[in-house]
Amino acid sequence: MVQTVRFKTLYVLVFISHLRREVVLFNVTASPTAAWVWHQVVNATPWGRQPTHLIHDRDASYGSDFAAKLRRLGITDVRTPIRAPRANGIAERLVRTLRHECLDHVIVLNERHMLSVLSEFIDYYNQERPHRSLALRSPLPARSRARDGPVVSHPVLGGLHHVYARAA
Repeated sequence: MVQTVRFKTLYVLVFISHLRREVVLFNVTASPTAAWVWHQVVNATPWGRQPTHLIHDRDASYGSDFAAKLRRLGITDVRTPIRAPRANGIAERLVRTLRHECLDHVIVLNERHMLSVLSEFIDYYNQERPHRSLALRSPLPARSRARDGPVVSHPVLGGLHHVYARAA
């Protein structure tokens, strides 16, 4: 949940793979409905990338038939207990990272701006940001990098973060 500059509340739905901490899909909306959430689930689970389990909280925006729909896709529905943030620690840590390293430093204008900011940060998160749980590697396999040449810095989110690499 994020407030815009005009105090409109925006909601972010994130799908994260527990294996490599990769953000698979995210989206932003001002009104999360059951139909919108289900559309995001379908987008996050294409053929060949379908998870065996989906861990989620007990929010009413999933709808009453969410578990049955997941079963039809062959996905086991796992609901976290009430008031138990450690039950889905990986997602909770991602939310904290998004807030602390991105959203606390940005004034969000509207839904489109929020989507743009999160897109840039998620690309950085998946491809460049070191993760302690992954031995300081990023969730997605690293591209081949040059071993010689001067080190250059590429700003992320207007300089909020930087990616360092050797110039070719």
